[in-house]
Amino acid sequence: MAKKLTRSTSDRWIAGICGGIGEYFEIDPNVIRVVWVIVTVLTGFLPGIIIYILLWIILPEQGQARPVGTTAEV
Repeated sequence: MAKKLTRSTSDRWIAGICGGIGEYFEIDPNVIRVVWVIVTVLTGFLPGIIIYILLWIILPEQGQARPVGTTAEV
C-alpha cells in the first residue's frame, strides 16, 4: 500500500502540516518545523506562510483520505 501525505492528527501545533510531513518522510516533525521557520524567515515570511495555508487547505487530515476508486458510504 502506498503512503499518503496527510495532516497529522496526533502531532500538531497548528494544522498538523509539519507533523504529517515528518510522518511521511519518517523524520522528527520538530526538524521539519525548524527548517520551515528558517526558510520562511529567509524568504521574507510571505512565501512560507502562503505555502503553509495552501497545504492546510489541500492536504486531508489523517483518516479522511480514501483510496482511489472507492465511493463514500451514504
